[in-house]
Amino acid sequence: MARFPFILILSLCLTGCETGPVAPKAETASGLPPVIMVSIDGFRPDTLRQGDTPTLDALADQGVFAPMRPSFPSITFPNHYTLVTGLRPDHHGVIGNTMIDPDIPGEIFSVGKKTGLDDPRWWDNGTPAWVTAQVHGLMTAVMFWPGSDVPILNTRPDIWYHFDASRTPTQRVDTVLSWFDRPVDKRPALSLLYFDGVDHAGHKYGPFAPETRAAAKQVDTALAGLIRGLAQRHVAANILIVSDHGMAALSPQRVIPLTSLAPAHAMEIVTSGPYAGINPVPGHERELAHALSIPHDHVTCWPKAHIPERLHYGSNPRVPAWLCLAETGWTLTREPHEHVSAGGHGYDMAAPDMMATFIASGPAFSPHKTLPAIDNVDVYPLLMMLLGLLPENNDGSLTPLQGGLRDTYRAIQ
Repeated sequence: MARFPFILILSLCLTGCETGPVAPKAETASGLPPVIMVSIDGFRPDTLRQGDTPTLDALADQGVFAPMRPSFPSITFPNHYTLVTGLRPDHHGVIGNTMIDPDIPGEIFSVGKKTGLDDPRWWDNGTPAWVTAQVHGLMTAVMFWPGSDVPILNTRPDIWYHFDASRTPTQRVDTVLSWFDRPVDKRPALSLLYFDGVDHAGHKYGPFAPETRAAAKQVDTALAGLIRGLAQRHVAANILIVSDHGMAALSPQRVIPLTSLAPAHAMEIVTSGPYAGINPVPGHERELAHALSIPHDHVTCWPKAHIPERLHYGSNPRVPAWLCLAETGWTLTREPHEHVSAGGHGYDMAAPDMMATFIASGPAFSPHKTLPAIDNVDVYPLLMMLLGLLPENNDGSLTPLQGGLRDTYRAIQ
């Protein structure tokens, strides 16, 4: 009984009547319904319908749901940039959370150490949706999406913020809702919102821990506030809810020190964890190649030129000379006794534990649709269609999502 009023709000304000197409309502200066894309970092699809996420459950049931394959590597910054560019990491250039580039000497891009993140040279190989929207005169507003605080191609969103982990999910939602308190011609056509709490808890406690479920519940409560706030403002938005990757349970008993694969003096470790990027120390190329080419338990290593095509990874100059990919649940460490988190991601994007989430609801979407698994590159062409813009060159396709669109929206493709 308690859920009925909420589901009714979803039905009336987001998906419309089931018996016919819903005409787009001019809620912004673009003349189209606003688009709000929300990322819940590390949110696995099987987190739904476990009793902690009634808002997300209702959105998935009332609208469109699909499991979603991330791009490789299945980590945060590469996949968030893929979602807004439609390009694989190998093509947009943000190939990892840690990168080096021969054309950017002396600088290391590191999410963990917070170095190089605001240098546009790491980002300028892709054109995110907010840049294209800005060029076409559409207002954009972004709350913490990776890359949104960088002048990519000399452009930032109209509204943007440096990431602040202390901002609660509810505070973030309240900020987004404040954008829709403006006059119609001052509202963003595209809004992006990012939540990091589920990913943080998943790393610290594991993907199935009570603390991770509590983090999901906190985000779900904030999203309920978003839905109510939009309804109170009579805003019928097209809402996309996505995640960048899943999360696997890790264990200190499933550890592979990289020094057990190759001599420490022969390798420069760029990144480690579920996968490792390794360059040879000059003069030790053959030694490293011999060591890594030997079969090892629970890990496979490839030279850059021989990385399997299905990973869509290896052509970018930022990709290290060798890729070593662990089996799901195993961790590649720099040191034998390195601390291992309770949860991690970065594995083969086809691994079930890495599966991400896609939910869509609003005037553009048919109700009660569950689609086969999609690739996350497919989100970008959908995003651009909803904005009424032609997409930049990308690796995605709108075709897998057509089954979730109302006929009126299919006609305008």
